[in-house]
Amino acid sequence: MLNVVLYQPEIPPNTGNIIRLCANSGFHLHVIEPLGFELDDKRLRRAGLDYREWQSLEVHPSLDHYLQSQPPHALYAISTRGRLHVHQARFQAGDALLFGPESRGLPGELLSALPPQHILRIPMQPDSRSLNLSNAAAVVVYEAWRQLDFAGALEVTP
Repeated sequence: MLNVVLYQPEIPPNTGNIIRLCANSGFHLHVIEPLGFELDDKRLRRAGLDYREWQSLEVHPSLDHYLQSQPPHALYAISTRGRLHVHQARFQAGDALLFGPESRGLPGELLSALPPQHILRIPMQPDSRSLNLSNAAAVVVYEAWRQLDFAGALEVTP
């Protein structure tokens, strides 16, 4: 499956929603410190999480630590500065989807270290700023999962 990587997230409910998103899609969640909250924050718990949903969460002291300990097949940054839309990427199992902190997005030096075709944006109306982090993650996770034919999902019979 794929990995969702939250780089220094700041808002507990967003991370709580993404924990649940990953639990329901089978994606693995990696959180890069520092965090803007404690993982036992009541606002994070208010997302109705149970222990099963926490199983796919790993915390890393830095992005370099994550990349060295669990190198992804490909690393895709999601940014309003991307030139390709998320549906134009061809996702594969083992890829990682990198999202930046809510107040500032991913740092420019991080983005400049990636190939331009690995910096993706979500289509939006002109003059729109950005989506909420958990909404953006849901859009990208479901597009990537769709490309993988919803591998691991419950089969629906007609």
